[in-house]
Amino acid sequence: MNNIIIDNGIIFRPDNKFHRGTIAVSNGRITNGLPENAERINAENLYVIPGLTDIHFHGCKGHDFCEGTKEALTAITDYEAQNGITAICPATMTLPEDELIRIMRNAKSFAQNSNALIGINLEGPFISSAKKGAQNPAYIIKPDIEILRRLQNESGGLIKIATVAPEVEGAIHFIEEAKSLARVSVAHTACDYETAKTAFENGASHVTHLFNAMNPINHRQPGPVIAALENGDVTAELICDGIHIHPAVVRSTIKAFGDDRVIFISDSLEAAGMPDGEYMLGGQKIIKNGRRATLEDGITLAGSVTNLMDCMRLSVSEMGIALETAVKCSAVNPVKALGLEDSYGSIQEGRRANLVLLDADLNIVRVIRFS
Repeated sequence: MNNIIIDNGIIFRPDNKFHRGTIAVSNGRITNGLPENAERINAENLYVIPGLTDIHFHGCKGHDFCEGTKEALTAITDYEAQNGITAICPATMTLPEDELIRIMRNAKSFAQNSNALIGINLEGPFISSAKKGAQNPAYIIKPDIEILRRLQNESGGLIKIATVAPEVEGAIHFIEEAKSLARVSVAHTACDYETAKTAFENGASHVTHLFNAMNPINHRQPGPVIAALENGDVTAELICDGIHIHPAVVRSTIKAFGDDRVIFISDSLEAAGMPDGEYMLGGQKIIKNGRRATLEDGITLAGSVTNLMDCMRLSVSEMGIALETAVKCSAVNPVKALGLEDSYGSIQEGRRANLVLLDADLNIVRVIRFS
């Protein structure tokens, strides 16, 4: 039904706090009135939160965004929605331009019939070989604004985040040009503090999976993390799968950056939601073993196998993060970074009624999503 009334829920409101009350939905949007002929849901003792948005993941349930097929995106969006992630901005891998163009065209076509796919995170190919992580070094190239323009055109404007290693030749000029096309993110970089600071001063405003695939903090060589911290316009992704970042670092990052600037991501692979075994990522074999995924060397982490809802739960149950903060970092901040907060990420009049009902243990009771 397009009309729904949710009674007695513990609702996550725009002040980022929970309040008991009623939500009304008319024609798939939050409304202040009470619509007629509505399905009534009794949400007594249930949390009601906005649907989550993952702005950085590669795949799940045996499929990867870079397959570039309708079938893959259908399977991905279905799995994500079942797990309370009602909007997605999947990430590419470092691939040749012709492959990326095919992926862009497929995403554009899919998005014309789905409001779940709300953006693309262009994670490669403008990165550093020194911090390539699980990216394929064969396809790494220097930053090229014309390639970004072509990809953005082929995607129909879906590229919301474009990554770059700022120490690479031509990167700062690329940032100056690219910031009008997408949110520019510092990623897979061996840059020092000064270079990262210059990148942020010239228009970069995001950091891809903070701490991972970049130089660590050192008291004499503070690196990109401190440069990002000092610039109040910069948002930072955190992979909260319990593998990539120690809980103390998650807590400290939120305390230092503030919960307005931190975005939880999953960075999940096609192995998410699948049994242990061998899978692929960007043309390279990966091994899933429990909550851990690595390249064949068994050492190099290759994204995660944990969806964003599970990351949010882990942040509360194992990392000591308040539920209000976890919801903010998983549902509110992601869409703000994409510039889509007028439609997604909050429970207020006019927004899409993407909602998740959770019990006291944060298990999903019901997902409401309008396609």
